[in-house]
Amino acid sequence: MVSSASPSPAERYSAAKLRSEYQSLSAFQETYPFELDEFQMDACQAVEKGHGVLVCAPTGAGKTVVGEFAVHLAQEYEGKCFYTTPIKALSNQKYHDLVAAYGTEKVGLLTGDTVINPDASVVVMTTEVLRNMIYASSPALKNLRYVVMDEVHYLADRFRGPVWEEIIIHLPQSVAVISLSATVSNAEEFGDWLKSVRGSTEVVVSEERPVPLWQHMMVGNVLFDVFDHHGNLNPDLRQKAKRKLEQGERYRGRGKKRRSFADRAQIVANLDREALLPAIYFIFSRVGCDAAVEECVHSDLKLTTPEERSQIMALAEERTAHIESDDLQAVGYWRWMDGLARGVAAHHAGLLPVFKETVEELFLRGLIKVVFATETLALGINMPARTVVLERLVKYDGESHVMLTPGQYTQLTGRAGRRGIDVEGHAVTIWSEEVHPRDVAGLASKRTYPLNSSFAPSYNMAVNLIGTAGRKRAAEVLSSSFAQFQTDAAAVHISEQARRAEAKADAVVADLECDRGDFLSYYELSQELAKAEKQAQKRNRGLRRDEAIHTLNNLRPGDIIWMSSGKRAGWAVFIDRGLGRSGSEPRPLLLTASGWAGKVAGASLQSGVEKHGWMKLPKRFNHRDPRQRRDLTASLREQTKYLDTPKRRRRTRSQEDPEVDRLREQLRSHPCHGCPQTASHTSIAARWFLLNKDAKVSRERLQKRSSSLDRQFQAVCAVLEEFDYLSGDAVTDSGQLLRRIFCESDLLVARCLEEGVWEGLQPAELAAVASAVIYESRFEEDEWLVAIPSGRIADVMEVTQRRWDAIHGCEKRNNVALTSKPQMGLVWPMYRWARGEPLAQALKAADGPYPMPGGDFVRWARRTIDLLHQVGDAAKAIDTSGSRDLANKAFAAVDLVRRGVVADL
Repeated sequence: MVSSASPSPAERYSAAKLRSEYQSLSAFQETYPFELDEFQMDACQAVEKGHGVLVCAPTGAGKTVVGEFAVHLAQEYEGKCFYTTPIKALSNQKYHDLVAAYGTEKVGLLTGDTVINPDASVVVMTTEVLRNMIYASSPALKNLRYVVMDEVHYLADRFRGPVWEEIIIHLPQSVAVISLSATVSNAEEFGDWLKSVRGSTEVVVSEERPVPLWQHMMVGNVLFDVFDHHGNLNPDLRQKAKRKLEQGERYRGRGKKRRSFADRAQIVANLDREALLPAIYFIFSRVGCDAAVEECVHSDLKLTTPEERSQIMALAEERTAHIESDDLQAVGYWRWMDGLARGVAAHHAGLLPVFKETVEELFLRGLIKVVFATETLALGINMPARTVVLERLVKYDGESHVMLTPGQYTQLTGRAGRRGIDVEGHAVTIWSEEVHPRDVAGLASKRTYPLNSSFAPSYNMAVNLIGTAGRKRAAEVLSSSFAQFQTDAAAVHISEQARRAEAKADAVVADLECDRGDFLSYYELSQELAKAEKQAQKRNRGLRRDEAIHTLNNLRPGDIIWMSSGKRAGWAVFIDRGLGRSGSEPRPLLLTASGWAGKVAGASLQSGVEKHGWMKLPKRFNHRDPRQRRDLTASLREQTKYLDTPKRRRRTRSQEDPEVDRLREQLRSHPCHGCPQTASHTSIAARWFLLNKDAKVSRERLQKRSSSLDRQFQAVCAVLEEFDYLSGDAVTDSGQLLRRIFCESDLLVARCLEEGVWEGLQPAELAAVASAVIYESRFEEDEWLVAIPSGRIADVMEVTQRRWDAIHGCEKRNNVALTSKPQMGLVWPMYRWARGEPLAQALKAADGPYPMPGGDFVRWARRTIDLLHQVGDAAKAIDTSGSRDLANKAFAAVDLVRRGVVADL
């Protein structure tokens, strides 16, 4: 409650002193309708004093106010301020915010393929754009006084994070860096690094949420608080969850299968009844988000009034008016509109950007009541809600399904509670048999969110560092990175770990005495034997695999085979050999009797493959056609109906290993062999062995960490020298070309440009080829036959592939892996789109078992545009007739791809 009493004399004096000492801040504060929080005041005061600042505060706390104050100071001092963000959507959002405050003449936007008023005094940009400007010594850096790095915790991102560190290291010391971060547990460590490379930097940390957050769990249709009044796990919740679990076990005990799923429409209705909308409902699956909207629509859930529906329809139609009706049809426009009208929507990377932006605006206006979203929504987009719902606490991290970390949980639930609207926010986790209340309590009670560097040298980084300051200075830059800073700090801890393990090992071995001899040597010999036996078994498995591969290499289309194990075990018909490049093992295309069709790795068939007959295949069989697949499956089943199922396959006889025999004989002849106290001695020796191993591992970790960045840098330089991009401490002419290419496959692109591989392509063909070096399929490409256009595109892709082979071989020799293999799944869609075909036709041509989502295509198309810009600029610099033509074709390709749903409006 705000007191109505007049300020005391002391308070009036303090306010007057503050106004006189921080005149700019006082003027800035008057532009806001609310008083700044203490952390905002502390940070802004540091900026006005001329310091850099690191601000760490929860989502929604108002960190951007500090960045906006830097913009204010730049205007006041007639200097420049660059406002950087990690993603284009945030840049667009911040650009519009600043335009509203300062007008279009004073604000610019740079996001790679979008250039608006680049000479303005305030320019919003993605971090990659600023990094490129620094390396190019752009004139735009003149009179730059402030750089705001919004969402600076992005430097932990393993793909794009290094860009942040490059900028922080290379910016002139005259520039004040204002770093805005989510709450991290090692803010002081990051702040210390900033001080070491930027000079005077203040660290301002606030862990106080502007709106209190209540933790809940929904069990059935009942909402429980996670914690009781004493901060302990709510006993009522614990009992209810226990009864639900027991009920499920009894259900299964009667021989029935219990399907565990969330009734999302009912959950939303429950939230509406409890006055907990609007809500963001996190589902870690695009398909799940779309399915949730469909469930709400089919349940006839309506969360909007007639007036709200009219406003929703009007805005959605306005935002999509520039898109052709056929393209809208191809991306599910009417299904999307049906959900919007009811107040529900999905938000994920598979949606068209204009769809996502419309959902964001409608949600901010309070017209959309529930958004079903993937975790990408947690990354900075301004969409606060009254409630955040988590359907599961497990997500797929790209390799496996893993439990959310406390930091991820905090990031996701941080959007709950709208400042100035809600008096409290709510985080709701949906109960299921795999989600225990104590798991929620554990995540909600911890605030561990460490910021770890992902900095590592790349080819482009190396030639730019060396080209700018020489090889010695480049090594110094690496040593000043946050990655090395953290390594040096960790080295002390690792060294202490090794010392403690060695001391414990010495203490353990003192208790080991065997009157027959040296039992430690006996134990080590037994471990050596176990290792040799394991290696022998592995070699024998390799022999069986080789036998299977030999069988596969001698099959012909139509051969019926039996696979004795694995997830594809059973009868199958051999369709195509699927041989890769020279030296690679086959990945045959098979159709199984269960109806599955796809490629199988030879390595997965080590348990055996046997041929048992032959059948005729239809001409031009397409395994991706459901009808053809169904017909051939029926024929295969008919052919194998009367064949005997092999019970045991003939195996290659395991070869005896002389080393195993030698070690066995040594063990038998050791003096300690047969000791009556072998069991107790072995227990002590095993303990010593583990402690000794721990100490050795710690020492090795220490050595590797201490020189890991330098080793990587030297390996990168070795690859560059082999391809003549570096010559000692100098960047060659070829290396100067590489300096202009900023993508994960920078070296491959530079090689293709330098050798004229892409010259002669028409614009649409060039767009298709360029897409292959940046595309990353969501599916395992080897499982599908990825078709590409024949003719010139196929020829150029074959040569591009050979260039990658050479780079890959060189990288293997130097123990680095930076260049991804070109992927063909976007070639057909990009070619068809660049030729002017409808979006629906382009999406159907994509790789994988399903058409490509429209949002994915737009995202990859825009990345292709970005690369085509780089290709055009780099080709112009080569300045031959062929390269000049390539440059013209690259810029023409940009115009072909940037149309319809891909265009920025």
